[in-house]
Amino acid sequence: MKKMFVLLLVFLFVISFAGCGGQVEKFPTKPVTLIVPWAAGGGTDTIARGLAKQTEKFLGQTITVNNVTGGGGAAGHGAGLSAKNDGYTVTVITFELLSLPPQKLVPFTYKDFDLLMRLNADPAALTVKADSPFKTVKDFVEYAKANPGKINVGNAGPASVWHIAAGLLEEKAGIKLNHVPFNGAAPAVTDLVGGHIQAVTVSPAEVRSQVNAGQLRMLAVMSDNRNPHFPEVPTFKEAGYDIIFGTWRGLAVPKDTPENVKNVLKESFKKGFDSPEFQDFAKNAGLGLAYAPAEQFKTFLETASTDVEAVMMRLGLAK
Repeated sequence: MKKMFVLLLVFLFVISFAGCGGQVEKFPTKPVTLIVPWAAGGGTDTIARGLAKQTEKFLGQTITVNNVTGGGGAAGHGAGLSAKNDGYTVTVITFELLSLPPQKLVPFTYKDFDLLMRLNADPAALTVKADSPFKTVKDFVEYAKANPGKINVGNAGPASVWHIAAGLLEEKAGIKLNHVPFNGAAPAVTDLVGGHIQAVTVSPAEVRSQVNAGQLRMLAVMSDNRNPHFPEVPTFKEAGYDIIFGTWRGLAVPKDTPENVKNVLKESFKKGFDSPEFQDFAKNAGLGLAYAPAEQFKTFLETASTDVEAVMMRLGLAK
C-alpha cells in the first residue's frame, strides 16, 4: 500500500512538472530579425525599416533589419524560410515569391511560409503618351485587336512584374502586344515620353511626375479601387476587364511557427502599421499601403500565383 502511495506521489509530481514545462513561454524575450530580400535603399527596405521602427514599441523588443540579397530575391526568401520557426525571424516577402517558382529558380513557394499580413500593393497602370490616339482602354484594346503585335509596350525587364502585367492584359483582353524589355521601369518611361514605344504597364508612382507634367496619360489601373493620387483614372474593372495585378509586400514566418507567437507578431506589426507615424512615413515615401490579414492575404496569393504562372507559361518565361 505504501509502495502504491509513493508511486502515486511520483506520478502526480511528474504530471505537475510536465504541466509547468508545457506552459507557453513568453514571447518575445530577445530582439527580432526582419529579413529583407533586397538591397538597402529600395522600396522593400524602406517599408521594412519604417515599419520596424514603429513596431518596436508595441513588441517590446528591438527589430533588426537584415538585408539578404542575391538571386533576384531567392537568397533572402530562402534565408527566411530556413530560419528557426520560433518567431524571432520574420521575412518581408515580395512579388518574386510568385515569379521565381515557375522559372524553377527556387524549390519553394509562398505555401511554405506561414503568412502574417500583406503590407502594401502597387498596381500596374496602363500609360500612354499625352498626345496618343488612345484616350481610353477601349481605344487601346480595339486598336490592338485590329493590329496584333503593333503596339510596343515597355516593361522593367524579362519576367519582371510589369512584363507579366502586360501579359495579363493580353490574356484578359484577347489581344497581342509587342513586349519591349528595359533595365527597370525608369528607362521604359523615358522611352515612352520620347515616343519610341506606345505604352508602359508600370506602377502609377513610376509615371506620376510625367503624368502631372502633362507628358503622359494614364488610361487605367489594375487595382480594386482608384488611385488616390489619380482619382480621375478608372480601374480596369470599371473599363470592363477584371484585372487586379501589381507588385506587393507582406510579412511571413517559417512554417509551423507557434500560434501564440504568430498572434503576438500580427498584433504588434498591425499596431505599428496603424500608427500615424508609419502612415505618414509611407505616404511621404509614395508607398501604396494595402493591409490584408493572413487569411485574406492567402486568398489573394492563391489567385495571383495562378494568374502569374499562366501568363509566364504563355510568355515562355516558365519552365
